Amino acid sequence: MATKFETFKALHSAKDLFILPNAWDAESASILERNNFSAVGTSSAAVATMLGYADGEEMPLQEYLLIIRRIAASVTIPFTVDFEMGYGKTKEAIYTNIEKLLEAGVAGINIEDSKITNGARQLREAKEFAQTVEFIKNKLSKSQMSLFINLRCDTYLLDVKEKRKETTERLKLYENAGADGIFLPFIKNEEDIAKAIADTKLPLNVMAMPGLPDIDVLKDIGVKRLSMGPFLHNKTYSVMHDLAKKVFESKSIKPII
Repeated sequence: MATKFETFKALHSAKDLFILPNAWDAESASILERNNFSAVGTSSAAVATMLGYADGEEMPLQEYLLIIRRIAASVTIPFTVDFEMGYGKTKEAIYTNIEKLLEAGVAGINIEDSKITNGARQLREAKEFAQTVEFIKNKLSKSQMSLFINLRCDTYLLDVKEKRKETTERLKLYENAGADGIFLPFIKNEEDIAKAIADTKLPLNVMAMPGLPDIDVLKDIGVKRLSMGPFLHNKTYSVMHDLAKKVFESKSIKPII
């Protein structure tokens, strides 16, 4: 029988585009499993908001781990974690944190190549970050552990100068470092997406957002994974806001029953 890691990895080479829904607690993850999704991930932004924090590693790791463990215990499908910057200042500290995810039964992570300094997000030095990825993969191999490393490259999210060129250079470094997949949030131009796919042998992950091509188009040009990001969470709570407003204004419970 295939392990959850093997099942999760195989989804990135399947014929159909792999749509990954992002949960924020055990119940939302369970609902997604009951609706036949093949795997589930967290959205760090959604979990942080649910806990009353801003995104960007503002929530304490111990609080995040509580949510991660409850989701892992509540679903049977492969589960991947949006692990932001790794919650550590050194590659050793990041790997120690990853071990806690492995103990919970996590099949994969996203880890991003940007950092936040004095409230501002900026790209990390690419070669240094690639070395961190290589360190993690080597430690996993020596420990005979498997984890799908989806490398989030933030060139498009940060709208850096010469995005295509910078992305091409980073994708090659990350592929050589042993990453299992590439995630380019905020990329939406079809030509940019096709260029990124041509630049790497790794499966490309994009994120749902306004202006993104339709699923059929993404599939045709070779995108392998489409993440919902925080949008499902945001839409859910938007509906809750509207219902709460209707109850208050109508002085009736009919809107919620």
